[in-house]
Amino acid sequence: MYSTESGCIRPGSKSNHAVNPDDSICRVRRETKGRGGKEATVICGVPGGEAELKSLGKAIKHKLGVGGTVKNGLIVIQGDHVNTVLTFLREKGLQANKAGG
Repeated sequence: MYSTESGCIRPGSKSNHAVNPDDSICRVRRETKGRGGKEATVICGVPGGEAELKSLGKAIKHKLGVGGTVKNGLIVIQGDHVNTVLTFLREKGLQANKAGG
């Protein structure tokens, strides 16, 4: 792939942009699309690497007593728990906003 702005871009290559955790805002939204009508709470934009994402996902699932998964940089929690997750993330010191309606 070629971009006129930055030249040749290889698929799967990592960018050289530094991630500043102070600038990252976690977005929490409720989804039903593609899940057979069942609700899920999706958290995206969590700062940190894969290990931090998995540990945060595990802590959220343990606090709520529900199932979920961590994949593709998203934390997916079963059920509609947007407000509880927002409160939990803010208690952990992360910036979190509700996304969507």
